[in-house]
Amino acid sequence: MKFLLILVTVFILVRPVFSQGLPQAYTKNVHMADSLYNAGDYLNSGKAYSKAFEANGWKGMSNDRYNAACAWALAGVADSAFFQLNRIAQRANYTNYGHITTDPDLKSLYNDTRWKPLLEIILQNKEKAEVNLNKPLAAKLDSIYVEDQQYRQQIGEIEKKYGWESKEMKAHWKIIQEKDSINLIKVSSILGQYGWLGADVVGEQGNTTLFLVIQHADQLTQEKYLPMMRDAVKNGKAKGSSLALLEDRVALRQGKRQIYGSQIGRDETTNLYFVSPLEDPDNVDKRRAEVGLGPLADYVSNWNIKWDVEQYKKDLPALEKK
Repeated sequence: MKFLLILVTVFILVRPVFSQGLPQAYTKNVHMADSLYNAGDYLNSGKAYSKAFEANGWKGMSNDRYNAACAWALAGVADSAFFQLNRIAQRANYTNYGHITTDPDLKSLYNDTRWKPLLEIILQNKEKAEVNLNKPLAAKLDSIYVEDQQYRQQIGEIEKKYGWESKEMKAHWKIIQEKDSINLIKVSSILGQYGWLGADVVGEQGNTTLFLVIQHADQLTQEKYLPMMRDAVKNGKAKGSSLALLEDRVALRQGKRQIYGSQIGRDETTNLYFVSPLEDPDNVDKRRAEVGLGPLADYVSNWNIKWDVEQYKKDLPALEKK
């Protein structure tokens, strides 16, 4: 479904802050849809998305339409899934070919006769959007993106089938770590030769790939490239929202508190998720808005966390001990 970042380094899309201008009924139903999806109630999740679109004159954000398609696909309602995907492909010029072709939520659609024509439209959108790009570099980064994401997108399914501490999960993480090492060599070479490349050179996905590979690297590598990414944001070559996630990851690894609340931990005893130690919780949403991230309450709901700032401040000393 969506992209999200937690300490196990699964990357998913963060709901953008510009959704604040939508009708209250729209955002309310989208939040409900997200909760139902996380609970495994995919049919009612799809229905909640439909209610959201209806509340907005049947208009919807591309990200929400994509997530609705995932819910419908998992619920076995292919017609509704294809309707949403075709809307974003034909009307919003959706270009993320690498993600849609590796998203396990859409597996039920692969053998449908409508799947290949849909992918052809998305591929055409991608080619048109990238007509002025450095094609060899964009293609190389696209392949790295697939390597980075496809195995991470299988984590949930493996955990559900075998368990988080299973030998199957450990073997899967070994594969991910091997892929990460190879990808880091490739990306380090690109960064060393060209610097941080913007979307105008390697496309949105290529630009995101640079961030992903560094975000999934070791602490020393992250500290090495953090100043480069800061400069890239200042020069419009990287997203402030992505930098925020890297800043948080590095801060926690250095024994400090995170700034934007992007990093989520899990209690090994209870298996419950929690927001990793956060600096100045009262003003976190202000900081998140400044870099293009939505409210923390919306973000953490993906792990069924209810954000209560006063309770969090009471729990913070215990969280820091974890």
